[in-house]
Amino acid sequence: MQHRAHLFSLRIAHALRESFSRSDYNSAKFGKDLLAGITVGIIAIPLAMALAIASGVAPQYGLYTAIIGGIVIAISGGSRYSISGPTAAFVVILYPIVQQYGFGGLLLATIMSGLILVIMAVLRLGRFIEYIPDAVTLGFTGGIAVVIATLQFKDFFGLPIESLPEHYWDKLAVLANALPYLHLPSFAVAAFTLVIMLVWPKLKTVVPAHLPAIILGSLLAMVLNDWGMDIATIGSRFHYLLPDGTQGAGIPPYLPTFEWPWLQAGVNGQPLELSWKLISDLLPAAFAIAMLGAIESLLCAVVLDGMTGKRHSANSELLGQGIGNIVVPFFGGITATAAIARSAANVKAGAQTPISAVIHGLVVLASLVLLAPLLAYLPMSSMAALLLVVAWNMSEAGKALHLLKTAPKSDLWVFAICFSFTIVFDMVLAITAGILLAAVLFMKEIAEMVKVTDITDNKRLITTKIPAGWRVFKINGPLFFAAADRVFSELADKTNEVDGFVLYLDAVPLLDAGGLAAMEQFINQCKIYNTQVIFCDLQFQPLKTLARAGVQPIGGVTSFSPTLHEALTEIANY
Repeated sequence: MQHRAHLFSLRIAHALRESFSRSDYNSAKFGKDLLAGITVGIIAIPLAMALAIASGVAPQYGLYTAIIGGIVIAISGGSRYSISGPTAAFVVILYPIVQQYGFGGLLLATIMSGLILVIMAVLRLGRFIEYIPDAVTLGFTGGIAVVIATLQFKDFFGLPIESLPEHYWDKLAVLANALPYLHLPSFAVAAFTLVIMLVWPKLKTVVPAHLPAIILGSLLAMVLNDWGMDIATIGSRFHYLLPDGTQGAGIPPYLPTFEWPWLQAGVNGQPLELSWKLISDLLPAAFAIAMLGAIESLLCAVVLDGMTGKRHSANSELLGQGIGNIVVPFFGGITATAAIARSAANVKAGAQTPISAVIHGLVVLASLVLLAPLLAYLPMSSMAALLLVVAWNMSEAGKALHLLKTAPKSDLWVFAICFSFTIVFDMVLAITAGILLAAVLFMKEIAEMVKVTDITDNKRLITTKIPAGWRVFKINGPLFFAAADRVFSELADKTNEVDGFVLYLDAVPLLDAGGLAAMEQFINQCKIYNTQVIFCDLQFQPLKTLARAGVQPIGGVTSFSPTLHEALTEIANY
């Protein structure tokens, strides 16, 4: 089982230890890590700010997340190439938290989610993430993409809306009512940025599309603002307090500082009042953050394993993600997890170890300190265009379309439920409903595969003469609660027609409590009609279940035989 050790291992800093275990880290590898870290750090700067804004908080908190989360998770986690920070998937969870509980509530929920991730790691739950069906994953990521795209329409079109309502249909109504007041200059900048992002990849350069798009979009916005067009920018939308009490525009050019998260502002602008009620109110959101963070980070690690041929430690990665999300809020950062696009860029840029992720965090830190005045010129409409592309990429529309064309109806139902529930309700309900529906449909399909077949006249299996009144039945498939009742009911209907049954169970790998109950009801029916039953060729798990339940042979009714041949020999004398 050595090849499966990565599924069960748990140790802090697993990826870092693995990277340096061979003592072959040298200046050449460091050079590759340095280049990859700088590349991904530059990519992360506008994305971190845009995702923070989409989550309902100031852009600097996205940078803090990329800095602290990117460094802490890289050092303590279990995936060698993952780049962690704010991601688009969290927007649909974080935005409502900020609206209802304020920035402080978001930080507290993030800490709670980090604790849940640590507990999941200690319980070795990392390997169970792989059991979430593709229909569930594609459904909720597609739904998230739709919600993120909807949230960007306000800035993309420059609509005069202060804030959007909580429910999706209400959001659409507000956006539709505001559409006649579209701000053409803002829309022009957004459209210009979007066109560059779509056209740039065709040039096949190493520079990612969003960097030239954001830069050129900012230059266009500066020109239009000089002409009095009043295009909103990070500098005009966000402000901070300077040490002398005056206001600064844009992003504060300071290092993130340690602050107690529960002393941060709530929804009313006042510090949170920490209480058990607040914690219990935030617990469902924290659980949703933890589940999504686990899915996102481990899915990212699997993708990176496929790209590099390396193996991550799932539980160690959950531990690192948990530690990161506990630490980040104390420095003003929001929820962090591994980002697939940035992590893939890290690999493509030549990363060798988690050192590249650490360098990525330092590059973002340098941008915060040195480039804050320039970042204030980024137009909100360009950031909205960037997030529209991010939403499209995370929707995995190609995979979703393939699923819709090729998957069985059960998967289509699961996809539809997850997709629609994510949009209309929330992601917690969507994932819960999707997984439960997938499990029920899976059990239904397995139950339908369980068959009971009369093999009395099968000359290949039955090599001895069967006494009159006896029948031999073969059962194929697991006898669990959803299938066993049907199978034993079919047999029970025949108890008044025969003197005895031989039940050939070599193809029954499982017998659960429901199956045991159905078997006992069948035996009671046989008692009533004085019908004998011989169970033969039981596999290990069914035998173990019968032994734990204390099931014993009943004289004149039931007996057990190790093989079909011995069972047939036993009844030959009847």
